[in-house]
Amino acid sequence: MGRKHNPRKGLKYTLGLLLLLALVGAGWSWWHMTGWTPDDSEFPAQGALIGASDGVVDFRALKATGADLVYLEASDGKDVRDTAFARNLADAVSAELQVGAVHSFDPCFAAEKQSANFVTVVPRDGHLLPPAIALERTADSCDTRVSAAMLESELMTFLNQIETHVGKPAILKISRQFEDEYGLSARIGRKLWLSRDRFRPDYGKRPWAIWTANTYLRNVASEEPVRWLVLQP
Repeated sequence: MGRKHNPRKGLKYTLGLLLLLALVGAGWSWWHMTGWTPDDSEFPAQGALIGASDGVVDFRALKATGADLVYLEASDGKDVRDTAFARNLADAVSAELQVGAVHSFDPCFAAEKQSANFVTVVPRDGHLLPPAIALERTADSCDTRVSAAMLESELMTFLNQIETHVGKPAILKISRQFEDEYGLSARIGRKLWLSRDRFRPDYGKRPWAIWTANTYLRNVASEEPVRWLVLQP
C-alpha cells in the first residue's frame, strides 16, 4: 500500500517555505536600502538630515560620499534643543556643506514660546538654507483641546515669527500622518518636504521640494544610519 498523504504536513511545509521566502525578501530589501540613494543624474543636489541621535558625524566624509547639504535638527517645541546643534553647525560649515536648521513643531504649545526657542538656538545668518518645520505630531495628545483651526493659526504665527528672524520663507516638513489629519499642504503656501523610503512620496497636494528618500542609509560618516534626502531640481 502507498504511504498516506498527510495534509497537515504539506500545509506546514508550504507555510514554512512562504515564511522563508518572506524572510529572504525582507533581508534583501533591508540590505538594498542600506546602500541605496536616488540617481544623482536625476537629483544633483543631495544630502542628509542630522541630529543628536545620529551621534558624532564626520561631515567631511559625508561631503566626500556625495552630500551637498545637511539639515540639522535644532529645536523642538517650547524648550527642547538639540544638544549637538552647535557642534554640528560648526563642523558642517567647516566641511563646506550648505546647512539648514529644523524645528519640530508641537501643536500643544503656543507659537511665541516655540519661536523663542528656535531663535535662541539658530543664528541669524543669511548663508543658512531656509529653515524647515517638522510637522509630525498631531494635537491628539495635548492636555487641552486644540482644533485644526487653532493649530493652523498658531503655525502661521510661528512661521511669521521665525521667517522674520531668518529672512527666508520656511519649508514644511510634513509627515503622511500629519497631512492625513490636517491637509495643510494645500492651504499653506510654503515649499514641501515629504518622506517615503525608496519611492517618491505622493501624499502632498503640491509638488515637493525636498524628499527624505532613505532613512536606513549606511554611510562612513556615521556609525548610525543616515537619513538621506534629495532636492527637486
